[in-house]
Amino acid sequence: MTKQLHELKQEDYCYLTTTGRVTGNPHEIEIWFGLNDNTLYLMSGDGKSDWVKNLRKNPAVTVRIAKQTFNAIARIVQDEAEQMLARNLLADKYKERKSDGSLSEWAQSALVVGFDVNLEKL
Repeated sequence: MTKQLHELKQEDYCYLTTTGRVTGNPHEIEIWFGLNDNTLYLMSGDGKSDWVKNLRKNPAVTVRIAKQTFNAIARIVQDEAEQMLARNLLADKYKERKSDGSLSEWAQSALVVGFDVNLEKL
């Protein structure tokens, strides 16, 4: 039985495959994620990770969660409200809050990347 995207939101990690900006070869990483409707969110601590550089050149990626793989198109999230939604999603899921409830340094400052997921599974 295949799960719908929203049923996978409690998984610990997703696996993002980008196309290498120099080699053209696929590169897969394991990373924390948050889901809101059909958008998956990842955050890069310094915004200079290889996966970010790769998707800036080619935003077409695949994302695997558990045993489900989806095509997606990446975009750097510019909208402040959407950024805060993603920051709070990941901070709550991965316990990235300070004792006063505020976001951790990472959750406040990391680059937010949104992935618009094509719900047709591969």
